[in-house]
Amino acid sequence: MALTFDYKVRDKGGELVEGQLDGDSMALVVRRLREMGYMPISVTPKSAVNLKTEIKIPGLSDRIKLREIAVMTRQLSTMVDSGLSVVRSLGILGTQVENPELARILTQVRLDLEHGSSLSVACAKHPKAFSKLYCTLLQAGEVGGNLDEVLLSLADAIEKQAQLNRTIKSAMTYPAVVLSVMLLIFSAMIIFIVPVFQGLFKSLGGTLPLPTQILIKISDIMTSAWVLLIIAMVVGAIVGVKKWIATENGRRIWDRWMLKPPVFGQLFHKVALARVTNTLGSLIGSGVPILEALDISAETAGNVTIGDVLRKAKNGVREGRPLADPLREHEDIIPSLMVQMIEVGEQTGVLDGMLHKVAAFYDQEVEVTVNNLTALLEPLLTVFMGIGVGIMVISLYLPMFDYIKLVH
Repeated sequence: MALTFDYKVRDKGGELVEGQLDGDSMALVVRRLREMGYMPISVTPKSAVNLKTEIKIPGLSDRIKLREIAVMTRQLSTMVDSGLSVVRSLGILGTQVENPELARILTQVRLDLEHGSSLSVACAKHPKAFSKLYCTLLQAGEVGGNLDEVLLSLADAIEKQAQLNRTIKSAMTYPAVVLSVMLLIFSAMIIFIVPVFQGLFKSLGGTLPLPTQILIKISDIMTSAWVLLIIAMVVGAIVGVKKWIATENGRRIWDRWMLKPPVFGQLFHKVALARVTNTLGSLIGSGVPILEALDISAETAGNVTIGDVLRKAKNGVREGRPLADPLREHEDIIPSLMVQMIEVGEQTGVLDGMLHKVAAFYDQEVEVTVNNLTALLEPLLTVFMGIGVGIMVISLYLPMFDYIKLVH
């Protein structure tokens, strides 16, 4: 965000001139005044009373969405293609974007460019906004002189990635919401309703059926101090698993396991393949050497198992083998369809185009899988909820049937 500076200068005639000028830093304001033909005497930031307090929450207020990066990149491509300089384009975008964190980063990138840095190097200083893939493609565009085309390709790739993330989120949201509602209903019944029936059963006496005894025992635990211990153990287990996954060995085991479950495993597998082929196709199409492209694709795969396969394939390519050959050795991870498409791409000289076609195929497969998953889970979860509530109700009313028989 530009600041306002009070300045005192002398013009060419030696007269004292005072005024105000907006700029991102004092050095830039001094430079601009000199370019205007003035001799700066003093330049000081204008003091102002700011009645607004900006509250920043780490991880929330400084979050930048993929969609915002995609829109900004597409706008930057259009401006550069229209003949505007990158510095001028970034200055305009810095005042237009709604995300204050992204605006700050764009301003900083522009300042770095004004001090002689390249766009790719300036963006690399902000990994939270610009990934290694993004910066590598920018560097390829700067070297090849087709920065506007690379920016357009980047925007397309980021939008596809954002759409893929939205698809996955939609697949996970429905079961998560339904399971949360089920847990809430069951907890409310166990904590508030079961104790009422428990008091009634005690007053009537007699031996309770086994399902009712189990339900009452669960209610006793849920309404006692033991529930705090159980919650602490569950939270501790979750934290422990997350820390284990953060380790190199844990992440490798977890990612391999994530590819094995019948339905969700296939979904995660297709998502990773779509991400890898799209990334690799964009890098190769922009002129990045294939060995470097395989390295970056392995890092951005989102799955260590698939990343390891790409690194092994890189060693094969380094030895002079076609990319399809080392990939064919991992048919449990890399499907034969993908290997065949890559082989055709290498033979015809359009590897990047074939990779984008494979990515489009898996994007479509992910969408179909999500739709089928949603259609399958909806009735299953509904039935499961009905069965759960039914078991609780029957367990509560079984003793009532026995008492009615005794009365008759």
